[in-house]
Amino acid sequence: MPHIPLIAGNWKMHGLSQAVSEALAIDAAARQSSARIALFPPATLLHRLSQALAEAGSSIITGGQDCHCEADGAFTGDVSAEMLKDAGAGMVILGHSERRHGHGEPCALVAKKVLGALRVGLEPVICIGETLEERLAGETHAVLNRQLRASLPEELTGQVFHVAYEPVWAIGTGHIPTDEQVVDAMVLVKSYLEERFHGQVTPHVLYGGSVKPDNAAHLLTLDGVGGLLVGGASLKAADFNRIIAAAG
Repeated sequence: MPHIPLIAGNWKMHGLSQAVSEALAIDAAARQSSARIALFPPATLLHRLSQALAEAGSSIITGGQDCHCEADGAFTGDVSAEMLKDAGAGMVILGHSERRHGHGEPCALVAKKVLGALRVGLEPVICIGETLEERLAGETHAVLNRQLRASLPEELTGQVFHVAYEPVWAIGTGHIPTDEQVVDAMVLVKSYLEERFHGQVTPHVLYGGSVKPDNAAHLLTLDGVGGLLVGGASLKAADFNRIIAAAG
């Protein structure tokens, strides 16, 4: 697995024009870090933020929070991978629990979106994770294996992509899985990827779910954690910069 961590900030439905200044403040910390840093602003801000960072000579990668599987068409309100690329994106988050559960997106659709991302050279960050009910029922391994199997198309072989484990019950709740639970999920994902792709891919495996400045350093020490997918704590440079610093 890559030893250089990937620290990604998912802004979700937050961020107006003035948020560009937060991104530029984050760039100041990114320049002092050896980690890869990525920001995923809302689609309305993606081009302005990408342009501002590029003009500043930043190495921060920008990305979309979702994309349609088709390149274009009569899909009102949707954004294609081509559009994200044109706006300056280098990555895209796919299969986030807020898409799977809030919008009812099945794994088969996530896999189609992954193909769309690969079509234009975007690095997909594919999210998986179990609900609290599934964990309490002892179904965590079955759920993660099913999501991995059905969300990752064979076309990922030899491509650059990332997998983010986000236990649904930890996202935005302040609840963090135990170290053993995180490592257990990381081992499962890594083992699956090794068997499925026969060592031909080396994605980052990220942990996401209530990541904060105070727990980031510890999470990054856990076996198998190759980076972090950060939600609310990525909205303010003061918080996200501490997480970046924790990555070295």
